[in-house]
Amino acid sequence: MYGGLQSNRVLLDELRFGVGTGLSCEVAVCAPFPYLAQMQSLLAGSALAWGAQNVSEYGQGAYTGEVSAAMLADFACRYVIVGHSERRALFGDTSEVVAAKFCAAQLAGLTPVLCVGETLAERESGRTMEVVRRQMATVIDLAGVAALANAVVAYEPVWAIGTGRTATPEQAQEVHAVIRAQVAASDAGIATGLKILYGGSVKPQNAASLFAQADIDGGLIGGASLVAADFLAICRAAV
Repeated sequence: MYGGLQSNRVLLDELRFGVGTGLSCEVAVCAPFPYLAQMQSLLAGSALAWGAQNVSEYGQGAYTGEVSAAMLADFACRYVIVGHSERRALFGDTSEVVAAKFCAAQLAGLTPVLCVGETLAERESGRTMEVVRRQMATVIDLAGVAALANAVVAYEPVWAIGTGRTATPEQAQEVHAVIRAQVAASDAGIATGLKILYGGSVKPQNAASLFAQADIDGGLIGGASLVAADFLAICRAAV
């Protein structure tokens, strides 16, 4: 929950220019709801895609304060984040709610970015893989594994978000490999094509070593995305 009309313009202008100077990776920016129109206006025709940070699991109706996937599509959003750890921890988004949001996004033609990850207590108790598999399974059970062909998964260890702590490349790779294997157990083709991003204090200094891992296909960038030079440096590491 950052940004303002003036600061957004400065950031997006810098990103539009930077991404347009030869980056070969896919780059998207997800903004708070009030700024979707500004983002659409500034990024239309650029190499940058855009999206939202959340979506309602409901369609049109008496859901005051909610924002539907169809509304996001009106602003030409390509992506929407579902299941971010802050939504799960602070706003009560259960894995079942996340799965419903995933389906609602796809029904409107959006690509959901499905976030999964464990807390520090869950990691220290050796439950990382159990937690991540369960979060993935809830979506697969509702949407079907084929739905992942039009989705992105992001592994974000909760203990590494905004704390300055980062999973080592080996720790992150281990979880990414488990996610891909879980999908492969149902459909090897879907698993091979699935983009699995790492999110958790990714910085220019550690991006290349993370992205060099076999099953890490990119990053879900938080704080570093608010500084154009840092975000573009991370993008260059993904090429």
